[in-house]
Amino acid sequence: MSEEPQRQLQVQRIYVKDLSFEVPGAPQIFLEQGQPKVNVQLANQARRLGETSEFEVEVTVTVTAEVNEKTAYIAEVKQAGVFVISGVTDAELEQILGSYCPNLMFPYVRETISSLIGRGSFAPFHLQPINFDALFQQAQAKRAAEQAEKETAH
Repeated sequence: MSEEPQRQLQVQRIYVKDLSFEVPGAPQIFLEQGQPKVNVQLANQARRLGETSEFEVEVTVTVTAEVNEKTAYIAEVKQAGVFVISGVTDAELEQILGSYCPNLMFPYVRETISSLIGRGSFAPFHLQPINFDALFQQAQAKRAAEQAEKETAH
């Protein structure tokens, strides 16, 4: 009788992996009047660390603000975490790495972005909550559609 491996999900650490803040037009940009246009880019990725059951997950958020067609600031934070994950199926692992872990790390990246922009003396900026579950499902559906398209093309 074979025993199933014990399911495990453990957070080893959550940390800022990379941080960047630029104000290319300072100090003149502080004299500009008008409502800033803000663009937020989001990315996440995961990788296995060696032959272990440890994984690094990264969530990258880039916020670019423009006032009167001039770049006010560019803030980028790459928040990462190391997780021990074992005893799960490949499908479960993919969902944990693509959805659960980013959801867990998002409050950290959100606070770091807000603090970074505030330290640049700009108006407070708060990232809206992001539904990583929905993003994961969309990515899965897109991959499935692309795979089906490839199979019908042959």
